[in-house]
Amino acid sequence: MTEQGRKSGAVWGAVGWGVGVLALLVALPLAASGRLPDRLATHWGAGSGRPDDSMPLWAAALFPALIWGVLAFVVVLTLRRAGVGRGVPGWAAAGLGFGGVTLLGGQASVVRANLDRADWHEAGSVTSGVVGTLVVAAAAGTAGLLAARRAPDEPRPAADGPTLDIPAGQRVVWLARTSNSWLHALAALTGLLAITVVVSALAGLTGLPFLLGAAPFAFASLLVLGCSSVRARVGEQGLDVAFGPFGWPARHWAAEDIESARVENRTPAQVGGWGYRLSGLGTTVMLRGGECLVIHPSRGREFAVSVDDAERGAALLNSLSARHAR
Repeated sequence: MTEQGRKSGAVWGAVGWGVGVLALLVALPLAASGRLPDRLATHWGAGSGRPDDSMPLWAAALFPALIWGVLAFVVVLTLRRAGVGRGVPGWAAAGLGFGGVTLLGGQASVVRANLDRADWHEAGSVTSGVVGTLVVAAAAGTAGLLAARRAPDEPRPAADGPTLDIPAGQRVVWLARTSNSWLHALAALTGLLAITVVVSALAGLTGLPFLLGAAPFAFASLLVLGCSSVRARVGEQGLDVAFGPFGWPARHWAAEDIESARVENRTPAQVGGWGYRLSGLGTTVMLRGGECLVIHPSRGREFAVSVDDAERGAALLNSLSARHAR
């Protein structure tokens, strides 16, 4: 299968997954309506594990579907804003996989707990269903992330890059930082949605299974926040790249392990969008289009980070690598 065909298949697979999850969220309670009470237990006490609140059947069917629709809309809007071409990025596959399984598991737990009960007060426990759902959802998110990774291109030869004369006895350090306001806004939005779902559940407006709806939004918020800013540092020890507002996680390459460094102009469309991208060009931290610091390590794929003054950073890194090689 060609690369274009594989990407097209991934897109149609994501569309099918989105429509299928939406249909199942609505269909599960409606299909079993003949064996369900008029109102479904949707909230269980944290201590007692017994139902203490309910929803009409129609609301229990539509509420998780609405959450799924908002999550899918946020993903699609982000992809369109990033100008991503054909294909599904890893973060989108992971988010849709984790969120879809979480909501489906929560809905199935609600239906199962209310099945063949005369009144919602008699509903069974959902604890085992919630735990099992989170385990399967984590596996689905990981599988989506791995499945979306693109096959790497043939290894590239190291390219010559700029150099910098370092006076004897002097130590030179280069620092650069970049952030993306759109990713900060997206992290805030998804975090706010997660908080809204949690507060609604704690206030008794929704049930424990629907509390699972906060998980995909919280996961997306933390993931996007970690990719919303980056700090690069070149010094005697090599290159350090730290992510997010707290500088964690971070990656390090020793100077002697870098064959060359260069400057290259890249766009979000080339690497598959914004944030931490895996593509045929290697790994790219894309926070704004334009010049990127690109390193060619002796082992592994090329790594690029979009920062200002990348030429000075590449020149210093090449000089330090040459010094360690002598």
